[in-house]
Amino acid sequence: MKRVALFAKGNVDVHDSLHSCRIGGALLWNGINEVLRATKRDATVRLRHETMTRSDALLHAGGVIPEAVRERTLSLGAYPAESQFSRAIFDCSADAFILSLQPDVASGMMRHKVDGYFFYPSESSNWADQDKIWLKAEFEAINRLSVSQSMANLTAIIGRIRQRSDAAILIYNLSPIITHETIHCYLGLGETLSTRIRRFNLGLTELSESTGISIIDVDTIVARHGADALKIDAMHLTPAGYELVAYEVVRVLDDLGLI
Repeated sequence: MKRVALFAKGNVDVHDSLHSCRIGGALLWNGINEVLRATKRDATVRLRHETMTRSDALLHAGGVIPEAVRERTLSLGAYPAESQFSRAIFDCSADAFILSLQPDVASGMMRHKVDGYFFYPSESSNWADQDKIWLKAEFEAINRLSVSQSMANLTAIIGRIRQRSDAAILIYNLSPIITHETIHCYLGLGETLSTRIRRFNLGLTELSESTGISIIDVDTIVARHGADALKIDAMHLTPAGYELVAYEVVRVLDDLGLI
């Protein structure tokens, strides 16, 4: 049986499609190996997953948790410090690396005022008062990423991976369909989330043209099968949606000769 090693650096869209999807403690989708079994492929995937804050933070990660963060007992939920400051994606071996646009589209970010490192204070509303005071005193919020900044960062990430590996690189796009959105005139609205996602998706297409990475086209999957059936909210799919995405990942890996 062929064994395929995947390194996935991403959040709920990557984790819940490739690893597993649980809602209310119930296992509703059991990941990419379910697809391999269902399609009777003589292969199995060994998946390593880390959450990702943003592309700029990943590029600046040094692999060591800053002492000021390490010495505090911070509840960071799905974004533990070990993952935030990891550079494993640049150091490990894998048959394919998988990323997503989701962090760059959706995530805010903080930067240390003196030392300059990036930090995502997930679940900070639940922190102790002294930790909230520390965060406000030591860090500053930085602007959300533009499409051009995100694509430049992703280009640098791809380049760094390819310095030591010719493994396939796959990046998820996003569905721009927002539940219950009924906008018909955009005058004065600025950039809506659905418009932002469309712009990032187009940027990713251009990135694929210039670098040769593969796109996991979540946008098309949702469009073909119906957003009402597959989307819970702007960023989360139903278990059925994650299953369809996993099938697409297998199709792309097969097309690339990895399965």
